[in-house]
Amino acid sequence: MATAEKLAQKKRSEKWKESESKLLTDVLKSLVKKELKSWEQELNSKCQNEAPITVVNNVDLEGPPQDFVYISDYIAGTGVDIPTDPPVGCECENCSPEAESRCCPQNGGVKFAYSKNKLVKAKPGTPIYECNTRCKCGEQCPNRVVQLGRKHKLVIFRTDNGRGWGVKTLVDIKKNSFVMEYVGEVITSEEAERRGKIYDANGRTYLFDLDYNDDDCPFTVDAGHYGNISHFVNHSCEPNLVVYGVWVNCLDPRLPRIALFACSDIKAGEEITFDYQMTGSVNEEGANELGQVECRCGSTNCRGFLFE
Repeated sequence: MATAEKLAQKKRSEKWKESESKLLTDVLKSLVKKELKSWEQELNSKCQNEAPITVVNNVDLEGPPQDFVYISDYIAGTGVDIPTDPPVGCECENCSPEAESRCCPQNGGVKFAYSKNKLVKAKPGTPIYECNTRCKCGEQCPNRVVQLGRKHKLVIFRTDNGRGWGVKTLVDIKKNSFVMEYVGEVITSEEAERRGKIYDANGRTYLFDLDYNDDDCPFTVDAGHYGNISHFVNHSCEPNLVVYGVWVNCLDPRLPRIALFACSDIKAGEEITFDYQMTGSVNEEGANELGQVECRCGSTNCRGFLFE
């Protein structure tokens, strides 16, 4: 009888501990959910006229990042000046490749980048010059796209395969549509080298070199501490976003805005991704002892590592 009583007490104790653990987990989940909702509201308060962002974590107890400040445009680091007053603008009344011969793209030595529906038609690698604050045209101008901000509803979600946070679209996105900018703190190449060593030691980095002209670039974007929703976009070896360099009010050739456009139709609920090999940045996946970062994108043509 004594043995049976002890077994019964043990079972009651284990059941109580299990119940207590579940209660604690439920309490923590509730607290994290409230924190994420508060963070979601904070993000949307800083998105200005952009489409809303949702935040969801149905995977673990990870809350909002503690060392991240949401911004919607570049901020200048020490030793960096970002001009915002363009020296010239167009005089067009109807900006289009047919109606005007001296619009901003033509003044920049390239063809008109967008269709009348504001879909990009220029090939990746082609510089894009949008109309700016000195131009006579308004927001309806087909050459004003990136500067008008993100138009698609997105969700920051917790991945279930160890990739940290990711981003999905809540709506269908048509191929060649502008999706988002990659923004952060613009720093000098010397500062980027210093920070890069620290990031490498931690197996992650958000550095994006602005070497658009394939020359030695004096500037780098660091989205590690300051950034927008692009901070949370994961890598894929078969991405659905592609990078373009865009100039609007800052016409310094060394300081393009980094715009991400859809390179395929993206369905609602689909994760959006870009190829980190285009940027030199690494999200939340850790590096191995060789300094290589294992790729977990799951695509059929996965390279195995983020960088070759």
